[in-house]
Amino acid sequence: MLRVRVLIVDDESLARQRVRRLLQNEADVDIVGEAESGHEAVTMIRELQPDLVCLDVQMPGLDGFGVLRELEGGRVPMVLFVTAYDRSGRHCRARGVHRCDGGGVRGGDARERNNVSRR
Repeated sequence: MLRVRVLIVDDESLARQRVRRLLQNEADVDIVGEAESGHEAVTMIRELQPDLVCLDVQMPGLDGFGVLRELEGGRVPMVLFVTAYDRSGRHCRARGVHRCDGGGVRGGDARERNNVSRR
């Protein structure tokens, strides 16, 4: 079975807990770490080389898009932007993000969350 290595990045601990809770019982998911800032995320992505990063769009300092800019030229994992704010969802779509509904893995039913996490 192919296992997906996931890094969770959000400046809010409750948001990280929610994402972790959604993914922790999936047989093919390994949560390899959590970061609470964009700068910490860049370091952890380079060190841990996750397959997927659940990345908050809006964080103080280095936001989700800033994290991706810092990784340019190197290995960039699949990214699932996570946001609780509609404005951030519109910002994602304006930048050409393929799947961004303002709810990310925080919203929708279990089947939809599983489908999103596997894309």
